[in-house]
Amino acid sequence: MADHLVSDAALPRMTETLRRLAPGVAFSAAVAIAAVLAAPLVARALPIPAMVIALIIGIALNGVAQRPVFQPGIVFCVKTLLRWAVALLGLRIALGDIVALGFATALIVILSMILTVVAGFALARALGQTDAYGALAGAGTAVCGASATLATTTVLPDYKGKEADTAFVVVAVNALSTLAMVVYPLFCIWLGFSETKTGVMLGATIHDVAQVVGAGYAVSEPVGNSAVIVKLFRVFLLLPMVIGIGAWFARAGGGTHAAKVPIPVFAFVFLALCILNSIIPSFGLAAIYAPVKSVLIEVSTWGLLIAIGALGLGTSITAIASLGWRHVATVTGTTIVILVLVIGGLLVVG
Repeated sequence: MADHLVSDAALPRMTETLRRLAPGVAFSAAVAIAAVLAAPLVARALPIPAMVIALIIGIALNGVAQRPVFQPGIVFCVKTLLRWAVALLGLRIALGDIVALGFATALIVILSMILTVVAGFALARALGQTDAYGALAGAGTAVCGASATLATTTVLPDYKGKEADTAFVVVAVNALSTLAMVVYPLFCIWLGFSETKTGVMLGATIHDVAQVVGAGYAVSEPVGNSAVIVKLFRVFLLLPMVIGIGAWFARAGGGTHAAKVPIPVFAFVFLALCILNSIIPSFGLAAIYAPVKSVLIEVSTWGLLIAIGALGLGTSITAIASLGWRHVATVTGTTIVILVLVIGGLLVVG
């Protein structure tokens, strides 16, 4: 009888929750769909990924999204859906590929990422910005562009302008990645790097996965393969990076209010899926696992698209326009830092 009463009470609450979330989630999903449809058309002029297009469309529709009916669903997408979409990124990574990189390459990548995040904090402080913006800029350039920026927001304390800062970093790292996709292979030729070193350099310095793929395979297939593996190693390091940044803000009091020590469940799901993705093929279950993995990766892609569409819907274009040269300088600075560190490391190891 008690179980029956609990069920009867829970159903209306669930229905009410879905009713509140549906308009905002549907609006965010519509933005994501529009971005995917527009991406091939935009690509004829500029290689802008659907994720950035979704952000731009969302920002353009911010005025409509301010209506109270949309707010619960938009918040759900940015805070909850985002976490699980990031967690599913773990299915893209196999630990065996990471081990194959070798100790020297792994050390270069890890040290350059740590120092880039530190540089983000240092540059932000030097330019009179918040530590939170420094964390966003550092993580976005150190790890994996838009996905890392979005993941980092989940462990930052709330503060005025957080949505605008996040949106700016997403757009900025994409613009810098697109430039890097064209310029960095030329750096590698000028420096006389081998195919292996070229792949490592591209994978360890370019922010977004799409541009790493574009730059690497434009040189050669071996370079592309190496670049993608190194890039996925950086994505794998998203877990400790997010936990470390969250813990730092917890100790610092979070800037605007005392932050709790973050225990990001989604990050541990990410790690578990990395491990699962590495061991399942050895059990001869590839035929069953492959289609499930494909579906979940697609779910992750759409989850990120919807979340970033929601982020755009919650971001005022006026707030973006009010950001000055210091924001540009910080992201550009962290981009230069990771480039110099990786090139220096590769030259040292010979």
